[in-house]
Amino acid sequence: MSRLATIFSALQVKHTKALVTFITAGDPDLSTTEEIIYLLEEAGADVIELGVPFSDPMADGPTIQLSSERALASGTTLPGILGVVKKVRTRSQIPIILMGYLNPVHAYGYDNFCRDAVEAGVDGVLLVDMPPEESQELTVPARSYGLDVIFLLTPTSDAARISTVNKLGSGFVYYVTVTGVTGTRTSVSGSLAQELARVKQTISLPVMAGFGISTPAQAAEVGQLADGVVVGSAIVKQFEQHRGEELKQQLRRYVSDLKQVL
Repeated sequence: MSRLATIFSALQVKHTKALVTFITAGDPDLSTTEEIIYLLEEAGADVIELGVPFSDPMADGPTIQLSSERALASGTTLPGILGVVKKVRTRSQIPIILMGYLNPVHAYGYDNFCRDAVEAGVDGVLLVDMPPEESQELTVPARSYGLDVIFLLTPTSDAARISTVNKLGSGFVYYVTVTGVTGTRTSVSGSLAQELARVKQTISLPVMAGFGISTPAQAAEVGQLADGVVVGSAIVKQFEQHRGEELKQQLRRYVSDLKQVL
C-alpha cells in the first residue's frame, strides 16, 4: 500500500480529515525546506506538497509567485528538490507530493523524472497546467514506477473531465474551491457543498479541497464537505514575514490550530 493510501486509510478509521500543507521548495533555501517538512509533520500535517518553483506560475497569486522567485534566486532546481526528499526519507515517511508546472518535468524527461522521483521517495506529482486528456506522456511511466499522478478539478469541470480524472488519476483528487489563482479568501463558496457532492458521485479517490483556505474556521467548514483540506498561500505568507525561529514558531502554532479543527 502506498504512503498516501496508508495515511488516508488511517485517517478514515479515526474519522479525521486530512491536512495537506503546501510550501515552496527552496524558499528561502533547500536546507530550510528540509527542516520545515519535519516541523509541519510534527505540528499535524498529514501530507506535504512541495511546490517546484517556476518562472511563470500562472495559476498562483502574488504570495506563491514571490516565493517561487525567492526559491529560484537561491538556486533551487528539480534535482535539488529530489535530493531534499531523499534526505527526508532517512527520518520521515510522511507522504510528499511535488506540485508545479509541466515545463520543468518536460525538460527533465518524463521517464527519468518518474524513476528519479520514486527513487528519492516522492509519492505523487501534480502539474497544474497538464490537462488529463493529454497526460499520457506522464501517466504511463508514472504508473510503471508507482508514482501517483494527481489531477485538479474545479467548479467549471464538466462530467467528461470528472470521469477522465477518475479514470487516470491516483492518490487523491485536488478540488479547487474557487475559480481564479491561489491566495487567501475571506469566505468559503456557498455552493461548495453542492459542487463537492457532484464530484464525489463519480470520483472514487479521496478529494482534497484547496485554494483560498486560510483560517481554522474555513478549514473546519471545508473539512465537513471534503476528505481533507489543502492550505498553501497562508503558510507560504509566513516565509515572507518571518525568518529563523520566529518562522518555525508561527508555522508550528498555525498548522497545529488547523489540524485541531479537522
